[in-house]
Amino acid sequence: MAASLRPLFLAIISLLIISSLTRSSEGAGIAVYWGQNGYEGSLEEACRSGCYDYVNIAFLISFGSGQTPELNLAGHCIPSPCTFLSPEIEVCQSLGIKVFLSLGGGGSGRPVLSSPDDAREVADYLWNNYLGGQSSSRPLGYAVLDGIDFDIEHGSNLYWDDLARALSGYSTPERKVYLSAAPQCPIPDNYLDTAIKTGLFDYVWVQFYNNPRCQYTSGDPSKLFASWDQWAPYPGVNKLFLGLPADPQAVYSGGYIPPEVLISQILPVVQSYPNYGGVMLWSTFYDQNYSRAIRPYVNGDPLTYTTKSVKKSHAVA
Repeated sequence: MAASLRPLFLAIISLLIISSLTRSSEGAGIAVYWGQNGYEGSLEEACRSGCYDYVNIAFLISFGSGQTPELNLAGHCIPSPCTFLSPEIEVCQSLGIKVFLSLGGGGSGRPVLSSPDDAREVADYLWNNYLGGQSSSRPLGYAVLDGIDFDIEHGSNLYWDDLARALSGYSTPERKVYLSAAPQCPIPDNYLDTAIKTGLFDYVWVQFYNNPRCQYTSGDPSKLFASWDQWAPYPGVNKLFLGLPADPQAVYSGGYIPPEVLISQILPVVQSYPNYGGVMLWSTFYDQNYSRAIRPYVNGDPLTYTTKSVKKSHAVA
């Protein structure tokens, strides 16, 4: 090749590579919940496994209605604060993984909002203690989380839409506050329906488990497919994730799908929907090899799984 054309050729190749990487970064991924079992390994270990794109730190179990917010991370740190997690959170983020604080959960906490004003006060607390604000008593330390996950499974079903609006209001052009929701698969979700319909949730990872009427059961995917077909066009749903248990022991009422069945029968169907976002798993403790087995198939673009960052190079004549 003529020397005068070499810089132009290299520049074109570099642009094509960067374009491909940008496209792949928007591809489907795997979300997981971490924090509810002291034997599941560290947060940093989960992120360095290369299996996840989103990690939900679970859970802030009680807040609102004048309560003192209570963070429960099971055997990882009781009681909070869990400030040692800050450097681990930053490791996750440096690997391109979004880290969320998950609200609620299915345990014994009390997530209750008493009014729109109460919702705004909770949003202010979350902003200052977990997101980009300032507080002298941040439970996870100095790290700034990427967003908030709504996993509301009991308590009141009021004012979650107000909380979503208030949290979204903290987004800036420089730093977005991401929102995710984990509704049960029956439609409408008893707690989060109004909130989801705001359209403010970037990710909706529906729990297709512990709900026999809309989950995979004994080799029969028909109920799951019927539910997915309802969720995909549902008002406010942007990116839709298939929420699954990572092991049969992770659930009490079924919904586990063997990885080979997920790969061959389920993913080809759900991936045909334009707002398919990936797979959510409960949880890192139960995920021994499940995510690793399905990861190459969750998104057909291999760059999504092999590239987290791009080091720019300059063409040389």
